[in-house]
Amino acid sequence: MKAVASLFLLFAVVSTTFGQIANENSLSVQIDGKEYKTQPRRIRIGNYWWVTANAIKPDKSLRIWLGGYDKKETVEPGTYLIVDADNPDTKDNWKTVQGSGNYKGLAIIKYVEEIKEPRMEYHVGKSQNNNETITVTKGADGALEATFNSTLAGSYWKEKGSATVFGGMGRLINKMEDKVITKTTGYDSSIDPEGNGYKKQDKTDKIVLTNGQFNLKMN
Repeated sequence: MKAVASLFLLFAVVSTTFGQIANENSLSVQIDGKEYKTQPRRIRIGNYWWVTANAIKPDKSLRIWLGGYDKKETVEPGTYLIVDADNPDTKDNWKTVQGSGNYKGLAIIKYVEEIKEPRMEYHVGKSQNNNETITVTKGADGALEATFNSTLAGSYWKEKGSATVFGGMGRLINKMEDKVITKTTGYDSSIDPEGNGYKKQDKTDKIVLTNGQFNLKMN
């Protein structure tokens, strides 16, 4: 009973601590034919811009990285080559980008969806080297606008029995806390199963993204 009471208390504390951050950004995409709309956030990490677009019930996270070979601090309008999410920063990829003269840089896409609550199982999709692109333009108000389509390599992940047993109520509380943080801040919190107590399953498939577009306010 104490553990259950602690869990309810956690919800109350986290909900009041993390207020909703104002956000005028937008993203929409068809994921396997189903519309997904949310308000993305942007983060700059080194030479990469990270767009993270999240939702809950079920938890979903669509992340797009954009990186220019000119190492500028801003994303330049132009075409970005979508590459393998697991091995993006290779000499061959940069050689293709720089040698063609058609690309501003590299792009990576990763999609994660909770398929069994609470974060027990996930469906994960990663971009590949399929000669796909993201086109970035700049609006009259200075906002970045982008369009994209991509077929991701899909995989399935399930929480390890040992993680469930030994993690106990503490692991469950951490999951619920991360859910609340994702909901109230708009940033994904520990939603990625890889290296987090989950095992990759044998089943694979494709996750198809079509008519993707986002608008990011830069002010």
